[in-house]
Amino acid sequence: MSENTRIDIPAGFQGRDILTLLDYTGDELTQLLEFAEQLKKAPYQPDMLQGKSLGMIFENASTRTRVSFEVGMTQLGGHALFLSPRDMQIGRGEPIKDTGHVLSRFLDAIMIRTNSHEMVEELASYAEVPVINALTDLYHPCQALADILTVKEQKGSLEGLKVTFVGDGNNVAHSLMIICAKLGMDAALAVPKGYEPDENVWKEIEAVAEEKGTKVELTHSPKEAVKEADVIYTDVWASMGYEEEQGDREKAFEGFQVSEELCSHAKEDFIFLHCLPAHRGEEVTSEIIDGAHSFVYDQAENRLHAQKAMLAAVIGG
Repeated sequence: MSENTRIDIPAGFQGRDILTLLDYTGDELTQLLEFAEQLKKAPYQPDMLQGKSLGMIFENASTRTRVSFEVGMTQLGGHALFLSPRDMQIGRGEPIKDTGHVLSRFLDAIMIRTNSHEMVEELASYAEVPVINALTDLYHPCQALADILTVKEQKGSLEGLKVTFVGDGNNVAHSLMIICAKLGMDAALAVPKGYEPDENVWKEIEAVAEEKGTKVELTHSPKEAVKEADVIYTDVWASMGYEEEQGDREKAFEGFQVSEELCSHAKEDFIFLHCLPAHRGEEVTSEIIDGAHSFVYDQAENRLHAQKAMLAAVIGG
């Protein structure tokens, strides 16, 4: 496939929100992954979203998310606008309802990165264009799709794989466990006591795994979780908004560092993933993140391709 090969947009996604991967079937997620693979091989599709505009609302700092969405829209022929709450009326108390209705008159889609998932749901309920969740306190669907795209590239197939997340039961862990369950992979989540995933989200994950006939495990033992793992994943111990807990979290997460010793319990050909930014010497050692098993930069690049697939699927066609 050449860089300029014309690619067809998959049907059935147009006009839909992407708030959580729980709203999508395993077959639909497989379609998005295959679409992302095609777009990676032929990245420049200027006719796909020609004349389309994406509004990007950022309440939090961003490197990968902002750059990948902006570049993605450009490569698809569209345009992205950076919208800071400090520069919008929403930052001065304008109701979400009014913001959603007004932005829908100008834009073809809205991407939002914020703290409250409830806020994103409210925005989507009033917006008349697709809303894409680029990170909330509960979910990070864009990251999860890029993660599994990376796994598929490196492993060739997702069938029979075991994915282990070691660390905080946070938004990244939630979405990773969801997509693993949806696509029929076994998954394990190792967290310190007191840092378990959201109870309601975990029940949803267990329900999906039961339906798919796969196994999801929640444990307080990293060694138990990484046994025979094909993929080991971690994240910072104190995500955005929790920086003041850094000292307490360092004590609580003692023994949860992804090191050569911990990884020795996984399969010999395991791959290591991290959503970045990373704190070497805390959640992961330099030997692992900078070693031969690490694919964190491929994973970061795949944010671009996965998000282009999302954008084209819900806006185009």
